[in-house]
Parts: sequence; structure tokens; C-alpha cells
Amino acid sequence: MCGISGIFNLSSRQPIDTQLLQRINREQSHRGPDDEGYFIDGFVGLGHRRLSIIDLGTGQQPMFNEDGSVCVVFNGEIYNFSELVIELTELGHRFATLSDTEVIVHAWEQWGVQCLERFRGMFAFALWDSNQKQLFLARDRIGKKPLYYTVTRHGQLVFGSELKVLLAHPDVNRTLRTELAEEFFMYGYVPDPHSAYKDVSKLPAGHYLLLTPDSALKPTAYWDFTSPAVTLPWETVQIELIERLTEAVRIRLLADVPLGAFLSGGVDSSAITALMAGIQDSPVNTCAIGFQERDYDETEYADQIAARYHTNHTRQIVSSNDFALIDTLSHVYDEPFADSSALPTYQVCQLARQSVKVALSGDGGDEIFAGYRRQRMHLAEQRLRDKIPAGLRKPLFGQLAQFYPKADWAPKPLRAKTTLQSLAMDAVEAYANTMSKLRQGERAKLFSASYQRQLAGYSGLEIMKTHAKAAPTDDPLKLIQYLDMKTWLPGDILTKVDRASMANSLEVRAPLLDHVFMEWAFSISSADNIRGTEGKYAFKKALEPYVDHNILYRPKMGFSIPLADWFRGPLRRELSSNLLSENMLDSGFFCADTLKTMLAEHTSGRSNHADALWSLLMFAKFINRQ
Repeated sequence: MCGISGIFNLSSRQPIDTQLLQRINREQSHRGPDDEGYFIDGFVGLGHRRLSIIDLGTGQQPMFNEDGSVCVVFNGEIYNFSELVIELTELGHRFATLSDTEVIVHAWEQWGVQCLERFRGMFAFALWDSNQKQLFLARDRIGKKPLYYTVTRHGQLVFGSELKVLLAHPDVNRTLRTELAEEFFMYGYVPDPHSAYKDVSKLPAGHYLLLTPDSALKPTAYWDFTSPAVTLPWETVQIELIERLTEAVRIRLLADVPLGAFLSGGVDSSAITALMAGIQDSPVNTCAIGFQERDYDETEYADQIAARYHTNHTRQIVSSNDFALIDTLSHVYDEPFADSSALPTYQVCQLARQSVKVALSGDGGDEIFAGYRRQRMHLAEQRLRDKIPAGLRKPLFGQLAQFYPKADWAPKPLRAKTTLQSLAMDAVEAYANTMSKLRQGERAKLFSASYQRQLAGYSGLEIMKTHAKAAPTDDPLKLIQYLDMKTWLPGDILTKVDRASMANSLEVRAPLLDHVFMEWAFSISSADNIRGTEGKYAFKKALEPYVDHNILYRPKMGFSIPLADWFRGPLRRELSSNLLSENMLDSGFFCADTLKTMLAEHTSGRSNHADALWSLLMFAKFINRQ
């Protein structure tokens, strides 16, 4: 796991500045504290920071082919590199290292851009072919590894693994995108392919750029989910699921450094730990963090799995009032990021790094096997939408939603405002409404009149609609799973884990997000993923021999922190000073009266705006750094 960076002359004829390349690359030293390397060849300069995982002795980057005409800097892992080495050697290529990185240059020589179809792993890389004068940038299919890029006013392409790399270049435009606040307060993150900045983009998952001097920037897709040819029978799923997941786990255990697993006590991390224990001869290294407050603590379940599989288990109990990392998170994520579980995620990465350099995680299980409550609720709503004509449904439920109070204080069954809103919408609008941090009406109240005029009717919903048009299925559940995999998964889950882990120089591997496994799992019947009120049904049934029943079928908890109490107590003053800072009020995005009203209602206890206020605090931290 590493960090990459580079400068490429698209229309500029100025020489590559070696010192500048080194300076921007060192902004991400945390991603690779073990080594650094550089390559400059007329049009292009490539930089690399190394976290040594495989081939510790000869795996330094940049890495070249036999005659030095092809050069690559790479962030990630190619898990099937051993098989590719055999195939490429038989085709006449000669390997000088034992590193998976070297496979990329020879695969490029042999297959060109089609080499991406051969790679099984997580990656972002930049490859320079001096013979063809081509720069090849690519990102893995699911979006586990990030890649940002921009073009300066002088015609130089600047790219890197994190935004801070680009922002260290003096010619990069730091103007914020007009749509930033609308998209962020809808999604809770800045969705691909956008960034917080007008001229900076993220290369979307499953895309590449192939560039020559004077060429246009046109990201090209090389992979997507396809419509399942057949629906897998129940018996096939139960026979093959563990076998296929075990194989995805096995190929992720190769490392020349200590390796372990996150063990939260949930279904997915317990499954990964159980399968690792069945593969390894030595005990699995596991780690978990817990909270002093029982409502936020799952360590008893992690302890249960650790005891069953005799793992080397490390547990650390922290206070749920430990909010000292908030400013750190703002720096780690570079742009607004509102998932509050980033804080405990950072803490568990800190803990893991004390004993291992690589950790396997259970990320992806809820997306692949439909484990979120929102997915079950959406299906129930969709059944009702299908029964009532839109001409009747939209005005009826629209009016009810308008008058129904936002009852944050009430038991969940009585918090019906979002459900009523969703019933008035079509399927895509409804799911976007469910996923929104702040609903459309809430954003309208939050934003200033001048900002709403700038938006000119634009809504972040357009991103969801664009993905929905490309969806390979009209199955109601698979459609929203596809939307999750295009938005929530890369934008929130994978961003959260990548930045938190790499800030601690820790590599995280996610077997459930193996693309071969995911393609197979996409063929599981929706009726087998959700049975009644039970999500992840097929997955849980397959896991029954491996994970205790009380863990498989207990309510999902997740990483939670007591935001509402924080904002009424120890963080009250900091929240107010940030939200009502001069930079926030002068940004033009917000209605000052709404900000003041939200603060007053929450701190007095009249309403619970905790999630919205956390989003605003993260946005304020970002704005106040500009």
C-alpha cells in the first residue's frame, strides 16, 4: 500500500520541476513511510511513497520493464500476480523482482489497456510508456484506492492519491465547486467524479485515462456490473458461498509483514476472522475497540469470536466522549466528510497498527447481501408504490409528508415523515431521499437565497439518476444495491477506511469486495438476500456453521458515537464557534438564521439535529481551513 503522485505536460512545455514533485509527493508520506522514489522523463514526472508489504528487498518504485521504456508507480495489491507472472514469463517477459508491481509493466506491454481485465485486486497506478509517449492512469473496479487529478492553468496534469498532494502544487485552482454544499449535505461526502474543488476530479472506480501530450481528458470505463444471466438456486448459494469467500480471503493473506483482521463483533468481520482461522496455521491477530458506555460497545461479541477461534486478540476500551480527533479527521479527509464513524475507524486503525501492517476487514457485506435497514424499508415502500397509481400516490403522500412533524424524539415506528416523502416519489428519488443526510426541504431551509439562485435548480439527485440509467437491472433490490455500490460504497465506506488506515500507515484488504466474488453474489436472488424482515439472509444461513447464532441474528449496531450529547455538552461551544464563524457566514452557502435556530433547538433539547450538526461541523472545519 502506497501513495502515488505525478505531473504530466499536456500542453505545457515547461520542464518538470523535480523539487516541486518531491514536495507534493511528501504531503502523503503517511501513506508510505518506508521509502520514496521518483522518475522524470521530459513530459512526465512520477512520484511514489512506499509502505513495504510484499518483496521488501527489491520492490522499490518506480518500477520498470526490461529496457526501462515502461515505468509505473502503484498503490494497492494485485492478488493474482503469481499466476500472471507465469503467463507473462511463458510469453517471453523477464522479471527482476518478486513484487506484484512488476506485473503491471509487463501486462501493459503484452495487452495494453486490456491488462486491467487481468488484474484482481485493489489499485490506482500511473504508467508511462516512453516509446508511445503515453501516460496510463487507472483505478480499480470498486474504488478501493483513490486517484485525484486536475489540469493547471499552465497545461500540466497533476495527480495524486490524496487531495493534499494536488493542493500543494502552487498552480492548482482552489476555487470551490458551486454544487459542493448541495451534494455534500445530501450525501454526506463529495460523490465521484467530483471533489470539493471546481477543477479537481476523482477518477471514477472502474475507469482509466490514456493520455498523450495535447490529448483531451476522457475517463473511460472498463468494468461495471452486468445483468445476472441466471439467478442462483438456493442450494448453489449455500454450497458455493463459503467456498468462494474463502478463496477471496486466501489470496489476501500474502504478505511479508505481520497481518491481522479487524474484529468488531458484527457478522462480516466475524465471518472474515472465522475463514482466516481455517486457512492459517498460526492464530489470527485480531483487534477491536470498545466504549465505556454499553450502548455503544460490541466487544463482548468480538471476544466471543476471538475465543472460539483462539485468536491473538487485542482490545482497547475508549471513552465515547473522546472527541479529540475531530480536528485530525478534518485534515485526514481533505474535503468535507460527514460519516461520524470515521472517528472510531481511525481509532481501530491506530490500534491495529501497533501489532500488524496489514488488516483484513469485513467491508462490503451490507452492500452485497442487503444488510441495511434502509434497503428493507425501501422494498416495503416499493410494494406500496407499485399498488397505488402515481397520480394518486404523489399528491396524497406528498400532502401527508408536508404536515407530518419531524419527530426525532419519537420511537422509530412513529418517525414517518421520511417514509411519507418517499411514498410520493419514484423509486430512485425515494432511495435518494432515504440516503440523504438532509432532505431536499431541509437543504432549502439551510441554504441562503443567493446560493439557491446559483444552483439554478440543480440537485444532487442528478448523480443518483445518472447511475440509475446505467443500472443493469430493474429488480427493485438490485437497483438500490447497484446505486449503493456506485455512490455510498466508494464515496463513504471506502473513503473512510482508506484515509483512516493510510493516515496510520496501515493497509486494509476487503475480501468481500473481491470483484469476482461480487459478480457471483450479484446473481443471488433478492428473495434470498431479504426474507421477511431479515437482511443478509443467504449470507447468514451459509455462515451458521462458522459464526454463533446470537451474533448472526442480533440487531445491527455499527460504530456509533453520542453526537447529540456532545453537542449539548462538551462540544457545545466549539460547535457554535465553528458554525457561526466569519468564514462560514461569508461563504454564501448558508442562511445564518437557520444555523442559529438549529443550534438553539438542539442545545435546548427541543429537537435532535445531531446528524445535521455533525455534517455542518465537518463542513465548517473544511471552510475554516481554506
